[in-house]
Amino acid sequence: MTWRAAAGKPLEDAKMSDANRLLFLRVALIVIGLTFIFGIYTLGVLWPSGWAWGQEHSHYLMMIIGVYATLGVFLLIASRNPYAHKSLIWFTVWSSVVHGAIMGVQALSDPAERGHLVGDVPALILVAIILAVLMPRGLQKVESGPHTVPA
Repeated sequence: MTWRAAAGKPLEDAKMSDANRLLFLRVALIVIGLTFIFGIYTLGVLWPSGWAWGQEHSHYLMMIIGVYATLGVFLLIASRNPYAHKSLIWFTVWSSVVHGAIMGVQALSDPAERGHLVGDVPALILVAIILAVLMPRGLQKVESGPHTVPA
């Protein structure tokens, strides 16, 4: 049996229960979904050096807001039954990693975009980490049907 040094309790006791994992995942999906819908535009206006790419007016910001607001709506829908929307959640994880990595490289190579290294780049990586950690492990029963599917 593995023991945690500080608490003297078995490591198994420190694991998150499936019910808590599901609850935290639902909350995270709601918070991230609402942030994608309302927060990206707001942050782009209030903190453009960390959230709005390019100089002066850019059509890019409105395009990215449209894409992320749409994803945000679907994350809100997924929050009702995350097990039935695992592929959407994993898409959000991996697309956030890829998008954040690309933006990080671009921010490093363009001194005018360095503010993104403390803005949208770490925010996307954080979204990926939170959702990946909270995703269910093992086999779960999807609420909409009788079949057991791998998580």
